[in-house]
Amino acid sequence: MKKNSGFLQAGIFLVLFFVWIVIIKTVDVAAVGPEGTEVGLSTVNVFIHGLFHTSWFWYELTQIFGVIALLVCAVFAVMGLVQLIKRKSLLKVDREILILGGLYAVTIALYALFEKVVINYRPIIMPDNSVPEASFPSSHTMLIIVVMGSLMPVLDKYVREKRIANILKTAATVVIGLTVAGRMICGVHWFTDIIGGIILSAALLFAFKGVYLMVTNKGEKAA
Repeated sequence: MKKNSGFLQAGIFLVLFFVWIVIIKTVDVAAVGPEGTEVGLSTVNVFIHGLFHTSWFWYELTQIFGVIALLVCAVFAVMGLVQLIKRKSLLKVDREILILGGLYAVTIALYALFEKVVINYRPIIMPDNSVPEASFPSSHTMLIIVVMGSLMPVLDKYVREKRIANILKTAATVVIGLTVAGRMICGVHWFTDIIGGIILSAALLFAFKGVYLMVTNKGEKAA
């Protein structure tokens, strides 16, 4: 019987995330951001940002995807609340919903953390602000990858019609792809911010996989 590799994979990506932070704080650091803010791997970041500049269409599109991701979270929150009321015990709520709730909570906590612990500032000052904002990792990218990525393995349980479940999985994959591309193109993040969001999302999703397989007994033993 194969071992549950989710926790090992999560650990690898978490280490990669911290290595990535060290790299962008120490390699090719230059004051190339607004108001002289510094950014690591500045040559690569400035080059890629210069290819796309700023696209408000892609910014607004990815904002819509963010709302959709929050709605997915809300749907599972409501489902969990209904089950809690009906079953009168938190332990009787579907394990999938409880694990998703834990994943969402960790994602929100990380979002708040990196608003305070500033690694990079945005390459532009947003229209509704007057000072540079924290930009690493791309929290929007992280939110959508985590929510859509964790949605796919639980769809088969809650969507009885297999064809519809497959359509929703495909849609979730497309949303992830468009979000990564869109956040790059729209120009509100540095390239390294997007990569940071992807790496941290992978760590969270593999941790989710590890817990999900362990708790729901999907035929694999925890490592």
